Amino acid sequence: MTDFAEIWSYLSRGPLLWLTATLAAYALGDACFRAANRAPIVNPVLIAVACLAALLHLTATPYATYFEGAQFVHFLLGPATISLALPLWENLHRVRRAALPLGAALLAGSFTAVVSALAVARAMGVDRAVLASLAPKSATAPVAIGISQSLGGSPTLTAVLVILTGIIGAVVATPLLNLLGLKDWRARGFAVGVAAHGIGTARAFQVNPTAGAFAGLGMGLNAILTAVLAPIVLAWFL
Repeated sequence: MTDFAEIWSYLSRGPLLWLTATLAAYALGDACFRAANRAPIVNPVLIAVACLAALLHLTATPYATYFEGAQFVHFLLGPATISLALPLWENLHRVRRAALPLGAALLAGSFTAVVSALAVARAMGVDRAVLASLAPKSATAPVAIGISQSLGGSPTLTAVLVILTGIIGAVVATPLLNLLGLKDWRARGFAVGVAAHGIGTARAFQVNPTAGAFAGLGMGLNAILTAVLAPIVLAWFL
């Protein structure tokens, strides 16, 4: 047992271990997702997060140690986000035709996401740092973390809230939009992108390519608008 502890202590200090663990956890989540016939409740990101959280807890590994090894995955968030411009360019003619309703939906969705979260949190008596961490939760992770830092929030807490928002959005979006009878893939995708950023966008691409393209547009525009709205709305609640 002592030998195993020594080996683990040595391996855990290397970056390759946590990068491999991250990829393996997502591969497991994706396998479960496929086995469940792509049911939204079996979200691969949710499964991967749960597996990694359990592993870190069982091995008493600090998050900072894990992140140091898995930061290459974090770095890839930027290029992955930029790559969404390709399907968006292919649907540019559809975007132009729907520019006005998309703008209205963006403003309503972004404003509601910030205000509703802060209103609930403020009613529960949370402090300023948590409010600042919560305000950009619906923006994509790299942007949300930057906004949180500028507002005096906790980047780590913001990252957790962003992931939870994305997972919840990806899980409930399809059944909820079906229940509402919304059949326009542009509207469905844009709504998911605004509300659930990258994780929701990935789900939208799995459902329909047009929905995925408009989800990418919603995610990008919401990140910009949240950077403007979050400081203004946060000031109302302080």
